[in-house]
Amino acid sequence: MEISSRFSQTIYRLSQANQMPLVLPDSRWQPDLLIPFTCVLVAEMSNVTDLDYCDKLREFQLVQINGTWNRRRGSEHSDHQGHLSPAKIYESSTADGVCWTVVSPIVFTYRIIQCNNLLDADNDTLLFGHTGCCGELQNSSKPIKRFIVIDETVHALYGSRISEYLKARNVVYKMLPLPTTEENKSMELVTTILEEVHQFGIDRRSEPILAIGGGVCLDIVGLAASLYRRRTPYIRIPTTLLAYVDASVGAKNGVNFANCKNKLGSYIPPVAVFLDRSFLGTVPRRHIANGLAEMLKMALMKHKGLFELLESEGPRLLDSKFQTRDETDRTDQSPAASASSRIAIETMLEELAPNLWEDELDRLVDFGHLISPELEMKVLPALLHGEAVTIDMSLMVYVACERGLLTAALRDRVVRCMRALELPVWHAACSLELVREALGQRLKHSGGLVRMPLPTALGRAEIFNDTVKHHPHSEEASSRPANLTKTRQSNTILIQKKLAVGLLTSLKQGSQTPSSFRRS
Repeated sequence: MEISSRFSQTIYRLSQANQMPLVLPDSRWQPDLLIPFTCVLVAEMSNVTDLDYCDKLREFQLVQINGTWNRRRGSEHSDHQGHLSPAKIYESSTADGVCWTVVSPIVFTYRIIQCNNLLDADNDTLLFGHTGCCGELQNSSKPIKRFIVIDETVHALYGSRISEYLKARNVVYKMLPLPTTEENKSMELVTTILEEVHQFGIDRRSEPILAIGGGVCLDIVGLAASLYRRRTPYIRIPTTLLAYVDASVGAKNGVNFANCKNKLGSYIPPVAVFLDRSFLGTVPRRHIANGLAEMLKMALMKHKGLFELLESEGPRLLDSKFQTRDETDRTDQSPAASASSRIAIETMLEELAPNLWEDELDRLVDFGHLISPELEMKVLPALLHGEAVTIDMSLMVYVACERGLLTAALRDRVVRCMRALELPVWHAACSLELVREALGQRLKHSGGLVRMPLPTALGRAEIFNDTVKHHPHSEEASSRPANLTKTRQSNTILIQKKLAVGLLTSLKQGSQTPSSFRRS
């Protein structure tokens, strides 16, 4: 982690000394996933110019006694008096005024629960799975109340079963079907949800909003919930494979704006995610392939075994839609479906949990997401998200090969796997101009560096900032002189331009895929 100012360095050292890390160690997925991070707020009353202010910092602890919080110097607090907060306030003074810095650890806890038969009347998960005090809630005299946003296609398939479940459990509910497609992913739908929630009326602490649908539905509802009364709990119930392994398990939500993908959004995780693979049985084959694209992304970045599983079992997973076709096939198909989906989720959580708010811009999960946002929005709705990601990944596999990170044989093996999963590896709209525009946007929003995740072997990857020379550990742009940063940015664009011409040509010529694979 790079600290950009002397004052921040001081706060960082103080927080470390008090065991309040600004950057957390890696964490693994647990049934009850804790995602703590530290939020630093600086309230500046004046322009602090005194170079000696670091020596004037005073540290205060926060103690609650009889409902009132008060700040205390560390030596003044007794462990036996009041409730001590992990938050701290640091104060410094200069001739011009005062500067306060708040270091406040915030903990988000959410559960990701795999379950079967979620809509069976005797299954408590839908109503109480998000909390550990099910018995207390079930025995409460207060009626259970739920507001449900559901994709209209999912509503046509499962709406009656959901209603039957809620009626059998005597739940007071409102179900709102909406056309949650990428084309409709806008603030207008968010406002529609908020108006309906307001009219229905919910207790924002004990009555979470339910989102049932694909990734777009989950994103829209998550943003609406984060806005309603500043943060209302919500639960994600994914019904597509892409949402099951990707969109549902992180903290991000958002909508498209100004013809840009997910330009508006927030980082507020759900209180719970309920994963029931039976929903995938009604998903069209193309959308199963769409989800396999995100699984392949994690395989190439982090898990060779997952790649080999998708390579060998992918076509059968497409055929079965991750379901057990009959009792005799249970031992054949179920292990591949269970293992592949579990590995995809676990590897995703390993990357997301330590970096919930994306403070660290070097992210392996951005593989396949350098070119694809521009491509997806340009041809909308011709390409699904996972299809655009695969086209991006195929290009990056060629980049990795050109760099000498992958052999031509391994490159071709990855592309064959993509095709076997019925994913496109090329689109006519993926032009040199689009690639240059996408990489320019990447530089603009990633601290002046391209931060390109590239596979270095099956299941292994690194972040690169130069597509010709090996500089996997380049400095942050903020630490360089402005003229040097601009020069490196210009060089990166020139390099990308030269590479893109050859790569796009060779990829296009080498990707004579069946017409059913092309999404143009």
